[in-house]
Amino acid sequence: MRAVLQRVTRARVEVDGEVVGEITRPGLLALVGVTHDDGPVQVERMARKIAELRILRDEQSVAEAGAPVLVVSQFTLYADTRRGRRPSWSAAAPGPVAEPLVEAVVEALRTRGVEVSTGRFGAMMAVSLTNDGPVTLVVDA
Repeated sequence: MRAVLQRVTRARVEVDGEVVGEITRPGLLALVGVTHDDGPVQVERMARKIAELRILRDEQSVAEAGAPVLVVSQFTLYADTRRGRRPSWSAAAPGPVAEPLVEAVVEALRTRGVEVSTGRFGAMMAVSLTNDGPVTLVVDA
């Protein structure tokens, strides 16, 4: 499991012009990708990293600051661009495998008391954000 975490002052996801997920105060945008051998162990590791990394202002974590997280599924995080001009997506888990794992990350965050908004799995999404810092990290679980 892989995530790109961006510290933001706000972020939103739209599908066909409709806002489906939004955070309106400082927090994190988490783009989450799943590969074939991910499971419950990776879900817990990723949720812990998202909640506990001290990357918000004043070196606080989401859990410490009570900050929100916008989770967006992102299969393209597993693109292989080493050869040619067309990325290979073969390392990304297929939707029926990935969707429940992304949802499990969301639920694991909520269990930790984190306020979570989400995109819509498999949809063509328009993601907008105001990056704070900018702070952007790639996290592998």
